[in-house]
Amino acid sequence: MTDLFSDHVLVALVGLFGGVLLGLAARLGRFCTLGAIEDVLYGGSDVRMRMWGVAIGLAVMGSFALMGLGWLDGGDTYYLSIRFMPVAAVIGGLIFGYGMALAGNCGYGAIARLGGGDLRSFVIVLVMGVSTYVVLSGPLAPLRAALFPQVESTGTAPGIAHGIGAAAGLPVPVIGMTLGAVIFAFSAMSRALWAKPKQVGWSAAVALAVLSGWAGTTWVATTGFEGLPVVSHSFAAPLGESILWWMTGSARPVSFAVGSVAGVWLGAFAGSLIKGHFRWEACEDPRELRRQIIGAALMGAGAVIALGCSIGQGLSAFSVLALSAPLTFAAIFVGAALGLRQLIEGFQPAE
Repeated sequence: MTDLFSDHVLVALVGLFGGVLLGLAARLGRFCTLGAIEDVLYGGSDVRMRMWGVAIGLAVMGSFALMGLGWLDGGDTYYLSIRFMPVAAVIGGLIFGYGMALAGNCGYGAIARLGGGDLRSFVIVLVMGVSTYVVLSGPLAPLRAALFPQVESTGTAPGIAHGIGAAAGLPVPVIGMTLGAVIFAFSAMSRALWAKPKQVGWSAAVALAVLSGWAGTTWVATTGFEGLPVVSHSFAAPLGESILWWMTGSARPVSFAVGSVAGVWLGAFAGSLIKGHFRWEACEDPRELRRQIIGAALMGAGAVIALGCSIGQGLSAFSVLALSAPLTFAAIFVGAALGLRQLIEGFQPAE
């Protein structure tokens, strides 16, 4: 009974809950990083990008509300405990974004597509998970540590609201909730977005997924005995961690990451059945498969350097207004734009 409700199982269930919401949002709400970027650059629509903004705004307001209530300590989160490294954020973000364009999906999107029967995404998930660990703790880890050393932050947490609060002497939760409200208001100013209110609803579900991670793991960390970290969703290292758990689960405890990845797959699978879109798909072009493998490998490496992927930095880190979040997200956008241009236009000069 103790093992059944251990701290490890509880955080896995927290991850599972949020992961299911994210999976449903991907399949039913078309919530997708690369899709949003493609729509802005080539589709003439910013609706899905505004969905991201709404999700970020709500997640920021919610995270700082949790801080104000004492249910989350920003300093306990990974993104506010590591010294801000702008060079790593830019380089890692560019690599990740370019790889995302080549692969056709980020890690989160690949899991969601796998839930819809796309076997090509299975390759992306495996390669990205392995690549992450090669750079995180494998043969390339010493080189990564030498070039981009991760040093624990001292003094004021490397966050936008925390910095403003320290300089102005104002309560950090109030500053954070105010900035979150501004992000939400700016993103929500679109008739096209509100033409389909469900889009806003799915953005809220994504924000809830992030907040449930922070609140749930904080509760386990403060009431449990294992001293587990306070985390929320990300899909780079968690892919590798999930692969390791499925191979060695009898020797290692389950984790939030395993629950999160499984939850996205389950949510996406359920969403594809609801929409009637589930179908098996495979790659028939070796060149496409090669491109996806290269892209997945780049995403894994880039995410480790940038300390997070499009979800880890673009949502979880953004929700606590880490300094790295907007810079990394901008770099991911630029990297993806370069990759999409290469795929669509071939870098041919305009005539």
